Amino acid sequence: MTDRRETPRPARRTSKPKPQSEKPPKDWSDGERIAKWLARAGVASRRACETMIENGEIAVNGRKLTSPAFKVTGSETITVKGKRVSAPEATRLWRYHKPSGLITTTNDPAGRRTIFDEMPKHLPRVVTVGRLDLTTEGLLLLTNDGELARALELPSNEFPRIYRARAHGKVTPEKLQALADGIEVDGVRYAPIKAELERETGTNNWIRVELSEGKKREVRRALESVGLDVNRLIRVAYGPFTLDDLHPGAVEEVLASELKAKLGSMIKPSSARPSRGARKPKPPRPDVETGLHKPKRNRTIRKK
Repeated sequence: MTDRRETPRPARRTSKPKPQSEKPPKDWSDGERIAKWLARAGVASRRACETMIENGEIAVNGRKLTSPAFKVTGSETITVKGKRVSAPEATRLWRYHKPSGLITTTNDPAGRRTIFDEMPKHLPRVVTVGRLDLTTEGLLLLTNDGELARALELPSNEFPRIYRARAHGKVTPEKLQALADGIEVDGVRYAPIKAELERETGTNNWIRVELSEGKKREVRRALESVGLDVNRLIRVAYGPFTLDDLHPGAVEEVLASELKAKLGSMIKPSSARPSRGARKPKPPRPDVETGLHKPKRNRTIRKK
């Protein structure tokens, strides 16, 4: 009987596991950061958009973002609080004569009327360049470009804000010089303010005030600190744009050619859309005291 010896089988070769390929890094060369894109689309300022992202109010292709470190090209479906945002349009700017009694915000918890409650329905999504207090009147700039709004607000760009203030109290050279030197009120330091007396009307005085910042209630607080009690405040200019004969409640678009000429490199050549501008409404009879136009009767803000 032959002895059969089984020949050992060769060891089975096992294939080495393939190394897992790492996800390719994101290409940050294309697109732009989501907050900047939203700001250009007129949703809000870049900072406000970043806050909205942190609050989970922004989604891209159905996925909520938790960090502003995300880029988009505009081909995505981008939503804000569930509503789709259209791609940014060419940069546009409007002059608006804000009446007294309106809040400069999108909504008010107290139920007071806002400027957006009074805006024409055909106006696209816009943001304001800064704010005006409840009782402050005059020029308020609106734009569909949040990046432009932010640039116009920055003190470093030194866009002057010019107001006409009616104030009770004696105006003296010493008080005007104190404002020009820069003052501090309740721990808040204000940059030098140019103020000059225009005319006296009994116990009240009309004062021209020019500043380059725009802190909360700056004009009122600064004048009150030198003994001048403001009872009416009208902004007549912001940077190169003026109120002119725009009557209260009216909105007028700035021509693209004017926008480019006055803001220069802040407006990209491809961002200024051709515009004929809005037709100027016929102004009402001017106020004898201020030289400005009397506001039309506004039933929407009248107390019931």
